Amino acid sequence: GDVSNGYRLSSVLSHGGKLELVVPRTRNKNFYPLLLALVKDQEEEIKTLTYELYRSGLTTEQVGGIFDKLYGQHYSKSSISNMMNTARNDIQAWLDRPLEEQYPVLYIDATYWHTRRGNTVSKEAYYSILAVKEDRTREVIAIVNHPTEGAINWKETFESLKARGMKTTSLIVCDGLSGIENVIAEVFPKAIVQLCTVHLTRNILAKVKPDDKAQVAGEMKEVLNPTLASDTPETGYRRFTDFVHKWMKKYPGLKHYLSPRSRLYFNYLGYHVDIRRMIYTTNWIERLNRNYKRTLRMRSSMPSPESVVFLIASVASQRSEYNKPIYQFIHEPKLFH
Repeated sequence: GDVSNGYRLSSVLSHGGKLELVVPRTRNKNFYPLLLALVKDQEEEIKTLTYELYRSGLTTEQVGGIFDKLYGQHYSKSSISNMMNTARNDIQAWLDRPLEEQYPVLYIDATYWHTRRGNTVSKEAYYSILAVKEDRTREVIAIVNHPTEGAINWKETFESLKARGMKTTSLIVCDGLSGIENVIAEVFPKAIVQLCTVHLTRNILAKVKPDDKAQVAGEMKEVLNPTLASDTPETGYRRFTDFVHKWMKKYPGLKHYLSPRSRLYFNYLGYHVDIRRMIYTTNWIERLNRNYKRTLRMRSSMPSPESVVFLIASVASQRSEYNKPIYQFIHEPKLFH
């Protein structure tokens, strides 16, 4: 009951060659050769391969060069970029996905990368939030761009989490960014703030002479010792103030560490000894930042903030190790209800 209606041309690229096809058409469009399904599958594989190569660190130009060798046809940078439109939509959907109401722990940090905005290139901040979930697995729940890092920008980022369904968290681990604890208290009033002890040690060592660095570092290691089961935030803070009083005679600039804010470096001592090493630094999220930069490093700068967010979100969404529960957290009922 159907009739032929001429032909249409198609082609498939494979193994350095190009196969030209003359495909029959019918008036009622009832004829569809199986070979075209195979061609379509190959096109999807090429798109997937394009995304995987780009996500692994190759530029669009380098991906095009590889395809030139594999398929014997030149792909421009714009062609390679267009192939990733589906991946971009998928990543944006992942970034906008609904969140759980409660995340026991959040790790927050920003990393910087050279980014073109308009006619200039400068380092811009990319905020990441890594969460420990109720089932003790981890996931990145936010990646946001702001030109600089600041407490006000973090407030906006936290508010965006609430817009996606999150209500509360028990603990937020972060560096010592000025004012961050005030923003956290405003958005998540029940959350305890743990400032990163590695940043504290690093900042103190920057204020002493090279001859004293080894001794100061050794004493700081004892001050921050997470293995003393009987320790409390108060006993840790007292050790720290004793340390500051000792060294401020030689380095008066250490005096500002006697402020009440320094207590936020010792909240980890209020938790079970088995998990203190996991919550007294931002190491987990800084490791994630290093993975970002490993992928970005092959590019001197990125063409837009959106391209950076797409690339680092691609890295974050594929972290398979985050799917494994962290069993040590079982010992901490304060965090998991």
